Amino acid sequence: MKLDFNKKYTTIAVYAFLVIAASITFFYLINEHTTVSRVLGMVFNLMMPFIYGAALAYILNPILNWLERKVFPKIFRDKLSRRGQRRLGVLISFLFAAAVVAVFLAILIPQLIESVDSLARSIYAFLPQAQQMLIDFIEEYGSNDVFATIISIFGIDTTDPALALQKLAARSYTFLTQVLPNLFGGVMKFTSGLLNVIVGIIIAIYLLLSKEVFYAQVKKLMFAFFPRRFTQGVLNLTHDSNAIFCGFISGKILDSAIIGVLCFIGCSALSMPYAVLVSFIVGVTNVIPYFGPFIGAIPSIFIIMIADPIKSLIFAVFVLILQQLDGNIIGPKILGDSTGLSAFWVIFAVTFFGGMFGFIGMLIGVPTFAVIYALIRNIAEYLLGKKGMVTQTPDFASQENPIFQKVKYHESSKAPHSVVEVCDLDGQQPETEEQRNAYKLQKSREEE
Repeated sequence: MKLDFNKKYTTIAVYAFLVIAASITFFYLINEHTTVSRVLGMVFNLMMPFIYGAALAYILNPILNWLERKVFPKIFRDKLSRRGQRRLGVLISFLFAAAVVAVFLAILIPQLIESVDSLARSIYAFLPQAQQMLIDFIEEYGSNDVFATIISIFGIDTTDPALALQKLAARSYTFLTQVLPNLFGGVMKFTSGLLNVIVGIIIAIYLLLSKEVFYAQVKKLMFAFFPRRFTQGVLNLTHDSNAIFCGFISGKILDSAIIGVLCFIGCSALSMPYAVLVSFIVGVTNVIPYFGPFIGAIPSIFIIMIADPIKSLIFAVFVLILQQLDGNIIGPKILGDSTGLSAFWVIFAVTFFGGMFGFIGMLIGVPTFAVIYALIRNIAEYLLGKKGMVTQTPDFASQENPIFQKVKYHESSKAPHSVVEVCDLDGQQPETEEQRNAYKLQKSREEE
């Protein structure tokens, strides 16, 4: 008996099956979220070496490109094969990175150890004074549960030798049952992390040696399984994302290094205590947009306050001036408009991604959200263009309350091509001069 398949009902059946399967999957993910989270955590831990390797390769890739495009052609002049140049370039890139890290640590670590040791001695000398202040306060104004707790933390009280021995035994038991296992777990985590870093370095070497092969393989698979227009749009999006990430992260690292050096010079000139330590804190936290200066300045002020309260106030004023200099002169010169985001969206990105992923989220949140923002904007402008409508945001404001802006937009203004439109040329790259100029114009257009 021959079955007569009806295309219409077959399509309906397939869609019905997919909807039921998706519903069952969604229900399982919600109902078994603990198991799913554990499995995802295991997968993430297994992928850590590859994440480290990809990140390291991404950081070293600009150095490798510079060597292959600018240095090697002048030195070898076709005397060394391209494969040989690639191997030499990867070796030099890793040696350069290792040298930078080694010099940085050789200069910074001794100074940090000295500063931390001096800070520890200051705190140790300050504790007896704090204890005596508490005792004098209690003798004059009386005691309560809060002060009793503070006194026990400082270790004051020990008139009864038997009680002291009991406390010592209890603390020893706590150390043996809690601290040592945690210490062992910390050693195991450190060993595992070190192994991940070593494997990540090996993976980064392979990625740099064969980066064109991996790119071509991914591109081949995408064109095989997805429509040409969609694939070309994704490739152009990754290109734009790479430009945003490279521009922002490299610029922010350079900006933070300059701020750290200027902070050290200023602290040394003002004879601030722990100049290296606080400069290191200010420089590292400065990579976080907007909130970084506050995150670095607050603990630095307290550190200086332990040694000299007056100088801590001077340091607070100095950091305020330094951050104004960075925000208005140094930062804009280095970063420019690398993200195209307004201050509001920068704060939103830092807050949201920082809450989700911690320090790393604060660092990559701004360029990540910039990519998402640009993608949504370009899709919206493309859809508006297909409807024959204007595409600029100021055109949608009310006449009574127009948007304040530097550049005037006319009622009939419309971008010649958005990024999506340029990518939507039957899967082809922009080829004509008009298309290339339109693409550059869209990318360089100043965000309102």
